[in-house]
Amino acid sequence: MTHLAKDPDWWRGAVIYQIYPRSFQDSNGDGIGDLLGVVHRLPYIASLGVDAIWISPFFTSPMKDFGYDVSDYCDVDPMFGTLADFDAVIETAHALGIKVMIDLVLSHTSDEHPWFKESRSSRDNGRADWYVWADAKPDGTPPNNWLSIFGGSAWQWDSKRLQYYLHNFLTSQPDLNFHNDDVQNSLLGVARFWLERGVDGFRLDTINFYTHDAELRDNPPLPVEQRGSKIAPDVNPYTWQIHLYDKSRDENLIFLKKLGDLMSDYNAAAVGEVGDDQRGLEILGQYTKGADMVQMCYAFELLSGSTPSAGYVAETLQAVEDFAPDGWACWAYSNHDVIRHISRWNLSPAAARGFATLLMCLKGSACIYQGEELGLPEADLAFEDLQDPYGIEFWPEFKGRDGCRTPMVWDHDRALGGFTSGGNSWLPVPAEHLGLAVSKADNDPGALLHHYRRAIAFRHTHTALKKGTLEDLRAYGQVLSFRRVSETEEIFFAINLGEHPVNITPPKGDWMEIGAELNAAHPRLDGQIHLAHWQPSILLKVRVEGEESENG
Repeated sequence: MTHLAKDPDWWRGAVIYQIYPRSFQDSNGDGIGDLLGVVHRLPYIASLGVDAIWISPFFTSPMKDFGYDVSDYCDVDPMFGTLADFDAVIETAHALGIKVMIDLVLSHTSDEHPWFKESRSSRDNGRADWYVWADAKPDGTPPNNWLSIFGGSAWQWDSKRLQYYLHNFLTSQPDLNFHNDDVQNSLLGVARFWLERGVDGFRLDTINFYTHDAELRDNPPLPVEQRGSKIAPDVNPYTWQIHLYDKSRDENLIFLKKLGDLMSDYNAAAVGEVGDDQRGLEILGQYTKGADMVQMCYAFELLSGSTPSAGYVAETLQAVEDFAPDGWACWAYSNHDVIRHISRWNLSPAAARGFATLLMCLKGSACIYQGEELGLPEADLAFEDLQDPYGIEFWPEFKGRDGCRTPMVWDHDRALGGFTSGGNSWLPVPAEHLGLAVSKADNDPGALLHHYRRAIAFRHTHTALKKGTLEDLRAYGQVLSFRRVSETEEIFFAINLGEHPVNITPPKGDWMEIGAELNAAHPRLDGQIHLAHWQPSILLKVRVEGEESENG
């Protein structure tokens, strides 16, 4: 299997395009996207200029959580195709200069996985402790107060073993026991299988859920005034606990080092999803510190519910600098689990362009979720159209994740947006999405799609934006500003994140005006820079080798 040229730092500052394969492109007319559909659309992804794709799970699964419940880690579910189809994804992507990352779900399996079937069969079989089993309390209640992200207790009674098993998500997703070395070695074998097949890295689902407190101690309550969550809806009492014992344990670092050592043999990289409201950025710093750890961690701070203000973004970036001075974040505005940010933040076209520009200038790597580049809003689905068990459980206060998972729209004048040649799709295609389809955007010079292409190209043009340090971070009023510094260049970036125009004073020194293609403002004759709402200012200074930046 082919690999791209080896650059040990290829991931640093990379732009990664997330594909939710079930909703990307259907190649056989069954209404469900598949791997050959991905192959067909890879030239479009290449046209964006991204460095890599991240493909959400396509492994064999009963699909109770749409692939995040794996029953065979080393095969492709028939609805998505075959291993040969996956090989075609690798070959085609690499031929186009695109690296391939896949979504590994290691914290739990499906209850239909052979490992779990054996584990639950008795208390003394060969895999009896491959999952987290515990006796009931004397009154028959669960071992402790841990809660599931999907609602209710994190413990499910099993009538075969007469014990409870742990499930941080659905009851059909039992948690693996990472205190067992055989479990760890088997999962490392899974990673090796896909690395040998040619993948360039992994997105590691729920990376901080791998290990649990072996003593099964109760989580303490979270004070009412501190409740509120980025990883669970407020209607879920999961947000009422300090998750001290059910996840984010220090023992996790031992496994991550083993995985890091394995990936280094293949020049692979990983981005870990850290699901923790209380210590997310601290964990990001732990998990990405050192060459033998995870290269990047997926930060939830910009998946926030409220439109990020200049102060919030500055506070978030500074927190990363404080908690993870040697680490690396991976930023995203949208993904397959949250309301699309165009709707979540109620963005105007100008605001959508401004935030896209900001994403490409942040220190860290960046993830774009399919359809984000088209400006797709969240789909408003009827209850009878829902597929997501999360939304069905908490409807109508929380409508689940289906609204961000509707099929990609390719052709505005074709049924179902050209997603499928069949008569139906697994989720409806909203009528309002058709006017934003790729075919229409490609022919509209003012479409958001072209702005994303320009912003990604701009990022790749400047080493300071891909790999440089972050300096002189400030927020004053509605303006966010910072400098990105590399050995060869220094870039001053400011953006007006407010609704009203403002004037700013540019930094002193010999700066060149750049970013005209991104609507960057230029200094006026009076020396001030006038920023319309959502408008950036971008200035460049070429650095002489060994030169220090103005602030040190």
